[in-house]
Amino acid sequence: MSRTTEAVLVSLAAALAGAGAVIASLAAGEAPTYDALVAPAVFLAAFGGLLLAVRRWAGRAARSLVPLAAWLTALGWVEVARIDRDLGRLQQWWLLVGAALAAGTLYLLRRRGVGVLRRYRYLFLVTGLGLLLLPLLPAGWPVRGVTLNGSRLWVRLQAGDLSLSFQPGEAAKLLIVAFLASYLADRHRALTVMPRRLGPVGLPEPRQLLPVLLAFGVSFAVLIYQRDLGASLLLFVVFAAMLYAATGRLAYPAAALVLLAGGGLAAYQYFDHVRARVEAWLHPFADFAGTGYQVAQGLFALGSGSLTGTGIGAGHPQLIPAAATDFVFAAIAEELGLAGGLAVVAAYALLAAAGFGIALRSRDPFRKLLAGGLTLTLVVQTVLIVGGVLRLLPLTGITLPFMSYGGSSLLANLVLISLLARVSHEEGS
Repeated sequence: MSRTTEAVLVSLAAALAGAGAVIASLAAGEAPTYDALVAPAVFLAAFGGLLLAVRRWAGRAARSLVPLAAWLTALGWVEVARIDRDLGRLQQWWLLVGAALAAGTLYLLRRRGVGVLRRYRYLFLVTGLGLLLLPLLPAGWPVRGVTLNGSRLWVRLQAGDLSLSFQPGEAAKLLIVAFLASYLADRHRALTVMPRRLGPVGLPEPRQLLPVLLAFGVSFAVLIYQRDLGASLLLFVVFAAMLYAATGRLAYPAAALVLLAGGGLAAYQYFDHVRARVEAWLHPFADFAGTGYQVAQGLFALGSGSLTGTGIGAGHPQLIPAAATDFVFAAIAEELGLAGGLAVVAAYALLAAAGFGIALRSRDPFRKLLAGGLTLTLVVQTVLIVGGVLRLLPLTGITLPFMSYGGSSLLANLVLISLLARVSHEEGS
């Protein structure tokens, strides 16, 4: 892909945001709103600025990263703004902040590259665990945890009449991936050797595996206590996959599958909201007005979309609870049909291929594992939420990267793209 093509694709993504907002207004029988005029400028400023930052400080990066992120974000924003204009306006501000943060990340890494992150792995670990603990802060403090939908994931910062809510776990996942990549890059040979035996099963030296197991165990326990089982599952899968990528030992993913099955059964037995989600997954119409309502409405939306969809603004995604967050894929599939849904899946597949391609081309173990771990977080999130909407998996409450409403998620994923771009640049030199 040439630089001209890259710039054209980013510009077309900005045009898509504006055109989608106009079409949604006209379909509702209204004149185009101010949002439709502002959206192209916001997207050009955000992704155009990020593209310039990538060219300035990561000039040899894979050129598909920014355009794909721009298209997914634009399409998701059109649907979010069509469902709730206030959320759409907030998402524009988050987009500008996220793009600035991603560009700032590239600026900070411009001289020494991502290799400098390797030296601060334990700082990343402590900071990541601290972020995971923030939602446990009690009420009454200026910074306090908030419980929503049975899970304590949010932190609210209150300063007078101003209030800001965010999910610290979104940033924590990037820090924990950076820690894992650094630690496994140094210890991957020691973890490959299995000198200890437990019957027929080979085990690595406990002192080699203990630090990473403690880090994983503490973060996993915190997420379980907060009842954020979606993030727990994401972290667990990424942890097991990175161990396998670092060592090539099938014993690690095999053990992870056993632990996953046992943990899933325990969660089903001891957590009411997990049991409700599993029942809604297996029998959504058994309690249509209760636990199965969201899943059932999502299925109705998918069915009514048919091949080409009802058209932007002509569907009824507002009937789906949390359509702008958990079920944005169902809303898109309703209004753009099977064709639009497949296009979204294809865009994520291309983004995953670009990320794994960067990891495979990397010669340095740390960069390889960092690119692979970051890409895995995108892939696992996408599979969990799309699988939940399609009723292939139980719902986990994870947001769809770039497309769902959520400032914390958008900021973290834009920084993720900037890190992948920097790794690609360094390995291409």
